[in-house]
Amino acid sequence: MPKTKPHKSDPAVLVAVADYFRVLSEASRLQILACLKSGPMNVMEIAEVTSLGQANLSKHLKVLTQAGILSRQPKGTSAYYEIAEPMIFELCELACDRISERVQQQAESLKVFRSKTAVF
Repeated sequence: MPKTKPHKSDPAVLVAVADYFRVLSEASRLQILACLKSGPMNVMEIAEVTSLGQANLSKHLKVLTQAGILSRQPKGTSAYYEIAEPMIFELCELACDRISERVQQQAESLKVFRSKTAVF
C-alpha cells in the first residue's frame, strides 16, 4: 500500500512547523543566521561578529544544526557552520517586512490619536 503524504493541517505536521518556528524565536539564533548569510564561519569567527559567549553560542549552533537550518563541516581543528536551508532568509525577510509595516502603521495610528487628543 503506497504511503500518502501528510496534509498540511495534520497535527504532526503542525507540531513540526511550531517546533521550526520555536527554533527561530530566539534573537541570538537570528543574529547567528544573519552572520552566516555571507558564508561559512567557525565558532570563533561567529563569536567575534555576534559578541555571544562561546558556551551560549555553541548551544544555539547545536539547536540550529539539529533543526536542519545549519550544517557543520569539520575542517582541521575547527568546525565551520553554514546555512543548510537558504530559504530561511526569504522567510525572515518576509516576516521582518510585515512586522516593520505593522510597527509603522501603529506609529501612524498613535500619531493621529495623539493629535486628536492633545489638549492645548
